[in-house]
Amino acid sequence: MTDRYLVVGNPIEHSLSPIIHQAFAEQLGHELVYTKQLVTLGGFVECVREFREAKGKGMNVTLPFKLEAFKIAEQCCDLARHAQAVNTLSFEAQCCWGHNTDGLGLINDLHNRHGLKLAGSKILILGAGGATQGVLGPLLAEYPSRLVVANRSVAKAAALVAKFTSHAQEMGVSMHACGLDSVDESPAIIINATSVGVDDQDSLDHLFARIPVRGAFCYDMSYGNVARFKEWSEQRGAAQSVDGLGMLVEQAAEAFAIWRGVRPQTEAVLARLRSQSGHR
Repeated sequence: MTDRYLVVGNPIEHSLSPIIHQAFAEQLGHELVYTKQLVTLGGFVECVREFREAKGKGMNVTLPFKLEAFKIAEQCCDLARHAQAVNTLSFEAQCCWGHNTDGLGLINDLHNRHGLKLAGSKILILGAGGATQGVLGPLLAEYPSRLVVANRSVAKAAALVAKFTSHAQEMGVSMHACGLDSVDESPAIIINATSVGVDDQDSLDHLFARIPVRGAFCYDMSYGNVARFKEWSEQRGAAQSVDGLGMLVEQAAEAFAIWRGVRPQTEAVLARLRSQSGHR
């Protein structure tokens, strides 16, 4: 029987993951089926149960289920355990393994594709949900001088920072939390990990009025038509604004390697996506 894989989320119609994984499979001569599925809020656990019973091999998890995926994973790799968020499930020998490839995907994209030096830099992350949780550990491992998490709810940002405080201290990184309306410094790198553009119709001028994008490298984890922060920061003087399509491809390659035992090449797949979809 052909191995089956699935990406789930809400919303999910915009997901390019099936195209990416099929391209990886073609590149390496693997035979598999990879599809996407919209899951209702409250229906994630049942979706996983049904997929496992149908002998599915692995699942990618996107908004808003990454924290829930961590809770149902029976075993977790170190990155997922530290993040307490899971974006990749692997079903092996009756065990549901939880992984998080988001951080590695982000770091690979920033380093290898955009040539950023993270060591000693000041980084601002917008948002305090599962996407942020997934990348904080790998970002801290790059030894930035300062890392600030800004969120609409300061309490949520502070709670997230508290989870990583000891790790940040070990790395010698100054780590803090604040509200989106109280950012009072100018970071070199700004990463948007909020869902604005996906499920939020608020004005970015209102949400991010205090975000100092001028002169900064701005990275939007969203891509394509929902990469509103990329467009917004471009219009307001960012030194460079990029979307998260490269991160998507890089984290997908890490997930493919977990499932299939070999890591595919990413550059040609990313170039193909840019060409076919118009996600420049």
